[in-house]
Amino acid sequence: MKLESDGILIVLRPLNERDSLAHIFTREYGMRGAVVAKKNRPLVGQVGFAAWNARLDTQLGAFHWEPAKNIGAPLMIDAKKLSFMNAAFALIAMLLPEREAYTNLYNSTINMLQNLVDGDSESIYLNWEIGLLRELGFALDLSHCSGCGCVENLNYLSPKTGRAVCDNCAAPYISKLYKLPVNLDVTLQFISAVCGQMGVNVPPARIYSSRMEKK
Repeated sequence: MKLESDGILIVLRPLNERDSLAHIFTREYGMRGAVVAKKNRPLVGQVGFAAWNARLDTQLGAFHWEPAKNIGAPLMIDAKKLSFMNAAFALIAMLLPEREAYTNLYNSTINMLQNLVDGDSESIYLNWEIGLLRELGFALDLSHCSGCGCVENLNYLSPKTGRAVCDNCAAPYISKLYKLPVNLDVTLQFISAVCGQMGVNVPPARIYSSRMEKK
């Protein structure tokens, strides 16, 4: 069986003298893990073309990896931007089920990595993470109050529904609501909920990125 797709190399671990174990987030087939030869010069942050081969779809298989560009390389000189890339890769690796396509998230991940180089890194990464939550079924709705439907004085967010709450409706429950605007501390709470449902811990790289954001 052979599958071919563009992809981002997000995890790379040593396996033996000749090979590494790679996880590639592909455009057409989602997350795939397989053996990749070190002679292919794989590096985390590379985008390129992956050809996956295995006798059966359920087998680990092997990648032939043709890197096109390392879009993560320019982020290496900035600790904060690098922390956002690492956080994104860790969340993708942990939270996305393997072999399911997430084409919109793939495209937004490419855009996020490219825009991190020169843009406002915190807002760029935050928008990416909001998109990730949406793909995982935790879409945030800030368009109107979940209690009364008004569109003014939306200063709070429900941790249960991810929907905005106006000042009047929030008054009895302020201690239980998140304060708007959305920031990385708020999205971290939703990510923690997702991880809890899956029975896993929040990746350390994601926790570290929140600390870097405050610097």
